[in-house]
Formats: sequence, C-alpha cells, structure tokens
Amino acid sequence: MSSRILVVDYGIGNIRSVCRAFEKCGASVELSDDPSKIEAADRIVLPGVGAIAHCMDQLNQRGMTEPLTRYTEKERPFLGICVGMQMMMDESWEFTKSKCLGWHSGDVIEVPRKNAKGQCHKIPHVGWSNLDTPSTGIRREGTILQGIGNDEPVYFVHSFMVNPLDDNTRLADTRYNDINICAAVSSGAISGTQFHPEKSGAVGLRILENFMAL
Repeated sequence: MSSRILVVDYGIGNIRSVCRAFEKCGASVELSDDPSKIEAADRIVLPGVGAIAHCMDQLNQRGMTEPLTRYTEKERPFLGICVGMQMMMDESWEFTKSKCLGWHSGDVIEVPRKNAKGQCHKIPHVGWSNLDTPSTGIRREGTILQGIGNDEPVYFVHSFMVNPLDDNTRLADTRYNDINICAAVSSGAISGTQFHPEKSGAVGLRILENFMAL
C-alpha cells in the first residue's frame, strides 16, 4: 500500500477536509498547485465543488489538464471527488455546454427536479444515501468500494450528476426520491465518487483506505 497522496490544488474544492481524511488513514499528503509534480505522483486526488465550467477553467489556466491526462494514461491510481468525478466525463450541460477531461464516455446533467410520479424534491440533493450495486455495473472487489455494503450510507451534496454511456464503468448508484443517480465510477485505476468520502465518517475512511491500496 502506498501512503503518498497528491491532492490537486487548483483554487477550488473541499481541499483541507480531503487532506485531513487521508491523514487519518495514515497517508502522507501533499497539497500542490504545481503541474510539474502531477506526472511523478504515486496517487492523485482531484476534489471539486461548485460550477464545473469554472473548475475546468481553473485547471486549464493553471496548466494542469494535460499533465493529469498523461498521468491517467499510465494507469496509476486517480480519485475524483464530486465535481472532480464529473470533470472526468466528456462534457457538461451545467448552465451551458462545456468540455470536460474526456476520460469517461458520458456527460454531466442536472438532477431531475421531479420524479417519475411528478413529485418535486429539493435540489441540491443533500444528505446520506445508500450505495446500490448496478445490475450492469462492475464488481466491487479490487475497487475503492471493496468491502462496502449496500446498507452503509455515504454523504452527498450535488445538483448535477454524471450520465456514463458505458454501464460497465458504473461502480455504484444511489436513489433520490426514486431517481437513479450514478454514485461512483471505475475504470482500471481511475475512480470517481459523486459523494464525499471525506465527509462520510468511518465508511468514507474505509473507501479512502481502499484507494490507498489500489
């Protein structure tokens, strides 16, 4: 298990809480805004909150987009959290169409404001929800969700959600007022969570430890 984690600092995100959570897991955490350190990292975490277009603009302006892509092409462990996972998709429809990193086929769409019965609910989706195993998804063994049961809730805060085109990348879903939401994706060493492991108590720490063991 490698305990060296590089948390990408691009001026946005719940960075300090992510760092503290990994430190609780025994990791050596480096918070850096230096693009030159990305490709040499052992493990990278990309947090994110707020508007995805602004997050992408900050990555581009700081020269981080290409180094991050080259890093993932070498099949080394990467974890995107919340908007960090959303940025892994091809494009986003948040406010306006915007290009994302393009590591996963799919887009980012708004969480529907009504369920199939026409019932309204609050947006953003905030709170604790269980993780369901998708019928067409991948097994949890050897992933960030290894050993995590469907009855162990994690913490969500989001208004938009990813819509993967390849169901084989869906690691977990969750339900919000009968709406199915992709909660986690995984492809090789590249993982993402719509929920916040760093805010998900003991379950979240186990997920971070699983990431450290990839």
